[in-house]
Amino acid sequence: MSYEQFAYLYDELMQDAPYDEWVRFVKEKLAKYQAGGKNLLDLACGTGELSVRFAKEGFSVTGVDLSADMLAVAQAKSQESGLQILFFEQDMASLEGHDEFDIIGIFCDSLNYLQSDEDVIHTFTSVFNHLKNGGIFFFDVHSIYKISQVFINKSFTLAEEHLSYIWNSFEGDEPNSVEHELSFFVLDEQTGKYDRFDELHYQRTYPVQQYSDWLAEAGFELLEVSADFENQEPQEQSERIFFIATKKPSF
Repeated sequence: MSYEQFAYLYDELMQDAPYDEWVRFVKEKLAKYQAGGKNLLDLACGTGELSVRFAKEGFSVTGVDLSADMLAVAQAKSQESGLQILFFEQDMASLEGHDEFDIIGIFCDSLNYLQSDEDVIHTFTSVFNHLKNGGIFFFDVHSIYKISQVFINKSFTLAEEHLSYIWNSFEGDEPNSVEHELSFFVLDEQTGKYDRFDELHYQRTYPVQQYSDWLAEAGFELLEVSADFENQEPQEQSERIFFIATKKPSF
């Protein structure tokens, strides 16, 4: 099975993801901070689920992702929806060729797929360089609690007639990291047999203070940190941490 087919499968697997909550969260925070402009860069946009939703809400959206196949799916969704969204195959740690944006987001814990401190630092610098003065930067990450208590040494399964998977998570080599080993079994309707393909995903997170320090070093002003789509500070068992920062105007 090609990765492009997996991209469509990914949408099916993620159909219960709270995409509308991300859109609501961003709109509420933009209103709170009286942010102007609706030119939005969706980094690590994947199959474009959020890109399309933001575009439907009146944002002018550009999507960036490393996967050409994911972007092909995203482009097809955009065209089917009658939307004009530009998509680019690029590394979020080394953006180039773009104008500055009013809003930049790295949603759906995509930042956790970066494998080193340097990758995160370079990404923050890249975002800073492509954000307008006074622009807003959103990102969300898995908490250390989620990595260590919800994922590591846990197994997850799905058994449907046309699709099944076995998902095992193990402690990674780096602190606060996890390796996800996934085996998918997908029904080939022509043969009646199941095709198997395997995926290995690596995620790593950091303490809230570390992210905050890196943002400050890149030149951002941290506006707020919250958890789990709620307007509250992260708690011991919070699973998703949200950061909102702004690019301080330079005089």
